[in-house]
Amino acid sequence: MEEMDVFAETERLILRKLVLSDYDDLCKILQDEEVMYAYEGAFTDEEVRIWLQRQLKRYADDGFGLCAVILKENGELIGQCGLSMQNIPGRRVPEIGYLFQKKYWHKGYATEAARACKSYAFQVLHADEVFSIIRDTNTASQNVARRNGMVQVSTFVKHFRGVDMPHYVFSCSRSDSLEQ
Repeated sequence: MEEMDVFAETERLILRKLVLSDYDDLCKILQDEEVMYAYEGAFTDEEVRIWLQRQLKRYADDGFGLCAVILKENGELIGQCGLSMQNIPGRRVPEIGYLFQKKYWHKGYATEAARACKSYAFQVLHADEVFSIIRDTNTASQNVARRNGMVQVSTFVKHFRGVDMPHYVFSCSRSDSLEQ
């Protein structure tokens, strides 16, 4: 791996830029009905391609996006976690997002990766605040946000795949993070 492709490294994980050859591994995540319940179901092959292309465009446009999360012990791509610019009512914000293969749930990987992204946002990007935007039914992701030092600050409704989906907005400021 080229060093410039690595966004962050933790005790157990490497977060690196996604590449086109990650398509099959992304399908294991984005085409799993259980993993994608907050998105109203699994993605098609074309939707996975569009998702991957969107991340590559984010790297080019913003310098960051969702990353491949690689488990150090076996080199497997087990999920995605990273920063992307997202819209909430009234503003555009840096969001920490995460999606993991189901077999890697409940092992602390999402929290570990999300904390690395928060550090990257504050230390490298000099962001003053970071957010996680999470569907109201996604308790596990809400718990990751809380473990990442975030608190719920608002709620709004997203319209996706013909469904109105309430979302909670969690945030943490750089000054909050320094106090922890």
